[in-house]
Amino acid sequence: KVINQLLRLRKQGKLMKAVEQANLLVRQYRGSFLLWNILGASHKDLNQLDEAIKAFNKAIHLEADNAATYNNIGLTLKDQGKSEKAKESFNRALSLKSDYAKAHRNLSTLVKYKLGNPQIKLVDQLLKRAETNDGDKCRLHYAAAKMKEDIGELEEAFKHFVDGGALRKKLLSYDLKQDQELFSRIKATANRFENLNFQLASEKINSTPIFILGMPRSGTTLIEQILSCHSKVEAAGELMFLDRYAGKLCGGLKEITSKALLKVRHQYLQELGKISEGNLFVTDKMPQNFLYLGLILKVLPEAKIIHLKRDPAATCWSNFKHYFSASGLGFSNDLSDTVEYFKLYSDLMKFWGRKYSDKIYHLNYDNLTDEQEIETKKLINFLDIGWEDACLSPHSNKRSVRTASQLQVRKKVYKGSSDVWRKFEPYLDGIFDELPET
Repeated sequence: KVINQLLRLRKQGKLMKAVEQANLLVRQYRGSFLLWNILGASHKDLNQLDEAIKAFNKAIHLEADNAATYNNIGLTLKDQGKSEKAKESFNRALSLKSDYAKAHRNLSTLVKYKLGNPQIKLVDQLLKRAETNDGDKCRLHYAAAKMKEDIGELEEAFKHFVDGGALRKKLLSYDLKQDQELFSRIKATANRFENLNFQLASEKINSTPIFILGMPRSGTTLIEQILSCHSKVEAAGELMFLDRYAGKLCGGLKEITSKALLKVRHQYLQELGKISEGNLFVTDKMPQNFLYLGLILKVLPEAKIIHLKRDPAATCWSNFKHYFSASGLGFSNDLSDTVEYFKLYSDLMKFWGRKYSDKIYHLNYDNLTDEQEIETKKLINFLDIGWEDACLSPHSNKRSVRTASQLQVRKKVYKGSSDVWRKFEPYLDGIFDELPET
């Protein structure tokens, strides 16, 4: 009963409450392996990574041969940028459970494979086993795709990306129509936001939000890494607050009133205040906040908006080849869906542009990698926070990074990443030819 209650809190996103209750319970049940694991997972989700490691180590002390705990430790170490230690932990998990698909996929993201690596053969064998369930088979396909890409077997890699994506789409029960309808509703409600007589009191907010948005895999993590080098900026990562508090409003599923909008503002700023660490600016880099731009500019007029644009083909390929553990990116598991979703995004951004062109800063990721200093200074100037040289060294930033780009942003800013997809061009049947320019 206690375990179920904690799991329910985590599912509801009430992570602070889950940590508080778990801390109380582990004092009473210090020998509960499950409680320590839940406490560790909750700390990890709150980005309290040192505390997460301590809790997971308590669980290991109680049950030393549990592969799942070593996998959790590996993920936490990876978030901290400790890649070698993370690999050790994933390998430890696999030494305890050689068919552990989650650990195989997680390890694959950290290894540069060469012919003869025994893990390649093992993953191939596991994929042929009839008893491997769809969830595990999906993860193994993504691991195999990474391995085959590394050793230059690109046609095989592409097949694994396709097969892994098809399974993921099936498991998520994703249908593109869901997103097509959502985008239509968002446009319809945008005019209602504009026409609503909505007055804000002249209250002063303590921390100004900086929204970094655009398609997933467009460079939002790099921009947050750059900005968090600045002494006035706190990086908060991908926050779910707008989706939680305003998703139904923007989707036309809840009545739009001044009271409802004020409630969203106060809820968002209250949550932001808890993580601002006293800084004047806080980044929220949930990419798909682009869905909520109309609401953002209505209820948070103080906010700064940065829209990341990247080469459309590179963006779509990067989405398609990545295994997203979150469930809200179902479009990425099929190339046709990914292209169609990109069109929806591009059309919506043009829609916002016609309404709010002077309030959105458009930043081209590829221009940034070509002219890092020029583009970074233009960005800081737009934010009006004063120049600091540290913003030119995002790779030196030691903060934890929990997004799909966590390995790339620990390197110096480099050119050419938007051309990586081209080696797979022979297998794409020209599917990117119809992509619109952003």
